Amino acid sequence: MRTLGQKRAEYALGKVLAIPEGKKKEDFKSFSAGAPSMILQNGFGQALAFWLSKGTDKNLKIKEEDKHVVLFDMIWKWLPFEKDDVKNRFVEKDKAKTRTDFIRQLSGMDQIKYLTAQKETLALLEWVKRYANAEL
Repeated sequence: MRTLGQKRAEYALGKVLAIPEGKKKEDFKSFSAGAPSMILQNGFGQALAFWLSKGTDKNLKIKEEDKHVVLFDMIWKWLPFEKDDVKNRFVEKDKAKTRTDFIRQLSGMDQIKYLTAQKETLALLEWVKRYANAEL
């Protein structure tokens, strides 16, 4: 049986390896290094909302390849992730089908659940940061 840490590591590795080589990967590397600090300094929901706004163009269209959106999506997809022996329930999958639904769900959580989701996100980001810096 694998630990949650091993499951996080596998998920993070797959997501980091999916980022195209070149400038996008280099930009993501530096951005992911500061992401945990941004969450701790500004708040979990505030950081996620900021990243989503940074990844949106003037026509309010999400730029899917933007480093902010890539990291946001990693978190959005991880917190309710279910596959094989991974059964995350940090947020409810049925209520987090869109990015807006995800933010809305986080905003409506009680404090204990919200802090648990934040803690899990910080643990995931440690793996993301490590793999991004390993230049895989």
